[in-house]
Amino acid sequence: MRVIGTAGHIDHGKSALVKALTGTDPDRLPEEKRRGLTTDLGFACLRLPCGQQVGIVDVPGHERFVTNMVAGVGGIDLAILVVAADEGVMPQTLEHLAIVNLLGIKGGIVVVSKCDLVQSDWLEMILDDIRQAIDGTSLATAPIIACSTKTNQGIVELVNTIRDELDHIPELPITGRPRLAVDRVFTLSGFGTVITGTLRDGPLQTGQEVEFLPSNHGCRIRGLQQYGENVRIAKAGGRTAVNLPGLSVNDIKRGMVLTTPGWLRPTAVLDVHLRTVDHRRRPIRHNTTVTFHSGSAEIEGRLLLLERDQMKPGRSGWAQLRLMKPAAVTAGDRFVLRDPNGTLGGGKIVDTEPKRHRRFHEETIHQLSQLERNLPSQLSLTLNRLEPTELCDLARNLGLSVAETASKAKESINSGEVLTIDGRPLAPTSLLFTTKGLARLAIQTTDEIADYHDRFPLRAGMPKEELRTRLGLASRPFGQLLTSLQAQGTVDSRLRFARLPTYEPRPTADQQSQVNQFLDFLQRHRFSSKKALPDPDLITFLEEQGKIIRLDVDTVVRTDHYHEITRLIVSHLENTGSITLAQARNLLKTSRRHAQALLEKMDGQKITHRVGNERVLRRS
Repeated sequence: MRVIGTAGHIDHGKSALVKALTGTDPDRLPEEKRRGLTTDLGFACLRLPCGQQVGIVDVPGHERFVTNMVAGVGGIDLAILVVAADEGVMPQTLEHLAIVNLLGIKGGIVVVSKCDLVQSDWLEMILDDIRQAIDGTSLATAPIIACSTKTNQGIVELVNTIRDELDHIPELPITGRPRLAVDRVFTLSGFGTVITGTLRDGPLQTGQEVEFLPSNHGCRIRGLQQYGENVRIAKAGGRTAVNLPGLSVNDIKRGMVLTTPGWLRPTAVLDVHLRTVDHRRRPIRHNTTVTFHSGSAEIEGRLLLLERDQMKPGRSGWAQLRLMKPAAVTAGDRFVLRDPNGTLGGGKIVDTEPKRHRRFHEETIHQLSQLERNLPSQLSLTLNRLEPTELCDLARNLGLSVAETASKAKESINSGEVLTIDGRPLAPTSLLFTTKGLARLAIQTTDEIADYHDRFPLRAGMPKEELRTRLGLASRPFGQLLTSLQAQGTVDSRLRFARLPTYEPRPTADQQSQVNQFLDFLQRHRFSSKKALPDPDLITFLEEQGKIIRLDVDTVVRTDHYHEITRLIVSHLENTGSITLAQARNLLKTSRRHAQALLEKMDGQKITHRVGNERVLRRS
């Protein structure tokens, strides 16, 4: 199903042209009827001679209502640019033409309206102005038809031209992931809440579960209409009304997107390929405030230029948009940027989950260019940027279903370009890596561990949590990575730390001398004192070697002494049933602090437990 949309300056006859084509007055609001001025979107249905139904979106031309115009032309197949013969090309003509061009609408017709009001020589001059205005735009080769709604001149020719142009415009691909950008929300007596919009990417059917993004309100479809007819299945490409039970008009706002649950994740950061409009006098500067338009959404944000400090009119380049609130968009969607002075530019969304970029960075620009060239088949490129990531998250980023992404992933796995490392069948939660990315990550892991060994030669290995933080990985991919490297024999991660398989802590000669002196001290005194403690790394080394046991922050004992002492305490408890702190101090002939540290250690090892002021043996 097809949709066409009008564009053009205020009072150039767009609504009158729609009425002449369809018999329907698209001006539906009382104010529009009173003023003869379109302020919001209007809709009508045109039946071509061949029987095909075509939806028409009539947009306002006044400068103050350009935002409504942007919402209207998003998702149309063919644009009809209307230029009044008595006025010619005007400011909103140029702005609407720029928006059509920025949104990538390839099909178009230029209608010169009100031609009954001018002489032939004046009309020729207007035609020359129009040809000059459309030169270099997506409507450069569009047919130009002179019309009059008063005399019906050119109306039949226009209908036939619409049919011919639509025949040459390929229909948008059907992905099976329907999206409807909400442009109207209202209540219909006896039915409840109704929304309208142009349906794209896939069909909707009654009874289907849907959700609104970014609000996440969910419900089931009660009823569907296309072009005034009740349908069970609404086809992609058509103007569609959806009746929704259980939701009020306050739950749904213009700019939201209706879709099937689980695949589309709203985002507030976008990488985009931007082109500025030719007729703008001033350049766009880095970090400027803009209004982002895509579908029917209108969101404030900031524009960060990645290649230059300012972009002159008619230029293109890479940028990142940071929006004030999330937008439900996918890679490949078109957008327009405006400010209070008018349209700035627009282009194509390339990445919906980008990282923060360094400006003037050649590798970043190269990667973005690759993404754009490979849209929408960009699984490996997208994965290379996100990895490791779950299959379901990759699907959201690509704007594909999980099944479609799994199919593409299997192809890449079979070619050796992509892999999983958990050895399980591919599932929505499977973690995916690119082969090159995993190899880089493995090298980074061993480099981090080797660096840790160099910095702390006495420690048995690098704490796993510190390694995970340095690699910037979540717990699950980190665990899978270590398991994989352990299986390969690249990393030893069986304990609470990770180390290289060939690594062994080796103290220097001076450090070994300190170790020997400290162990001799413990042999003579049993318990350490704060002053006797050597370098903390030596204490850790001796602990990991199993030669000492730490009782508290300042107290350690030799391992063999600890076992002797605990056997002595256990023997006493077996004979008497309990022991106090004072009795333990006297039994061990040591200080109260050392005796307390020992008993608390035994409590912690579940040898004893405290009952009042006494310790008793813990019974299993």
